[in-house]
Amino acid sequence: MSVAEPRRIVLFRHAKADWPQVTDHERPLAERGRLDAATAGSRLADTGIPFDLALCSTAVRTRETWKLAVHELAHRPKTVYEERLYEASPGELIAVLNETPDDARNVILVGHNPSVQGLAEILPGADTGAGNSEAREWLKQRGFAAAGFAVLSFTGSWKSLEPGVATLDDYWAPSE
Repeated sequence: MSVAEPRRIVLFRHAKADWPQVTDHERPLAERGRLDAATAGSRLADTGIPFDLALCSTAVRTRETWKLAVHELAHRPKTVYEERLYEASPGELIAVLNETPDDARNVILVGHNPSVQGLAEILPGADTGAGNSEAREWLKQRGFAAAGFAVLSFTGSWKSLEPGVATLDDYWAPSE
C-alpha cells in the first residue's frame, strides 16, 4: 500500500460502564453499555470500513465494548490490547498510532475519554478542509458520548500522524 492512499482512524469510546466496588481498570459495562456497544458495532459495520487493525485499551469496559461491537462486523481485524491506551493523553495515543505498520490502512482505537475526544479535536487541521462541520459541532457542544465513534482520515505514513493533519469525516453516538 502506498502512503499516498488515504488512511482512516476510527476513535471509539467504550460504552457506558457500571460503578461496582472494583478498581477503575476493572469496571465492567452497565446493561445499557452492553446494548449500546452492540448497536455501535452495527453502525461501524454500516460504514463499510474494512478494519486492518484494532487497538484496544486493556480496561475491562473497553475489552467488553470491543467484544460486543466486533461481533457485528463482517471481518474481524487483528486486535492488539494495549496497556498504554488506558489513562493516555492525546499525545500518547498519537505515539501508539505512530507505531502502526504502514500496511494497515484502517485502524480502530477503542479507548477512553477525555483522550479520545482530545484526539478527535486535535487531529483535524484547518488546512485539511472543513471536514464534517456537523460532527465538529456535535463534539464541541455535547462531547464524545459513551459508545460513540469518530471517523478521521489522513494521507501519509502512520509515523507522520500528528495534530492538524487529519479530516473529521463523521461522528456517531447512540441516541440519548
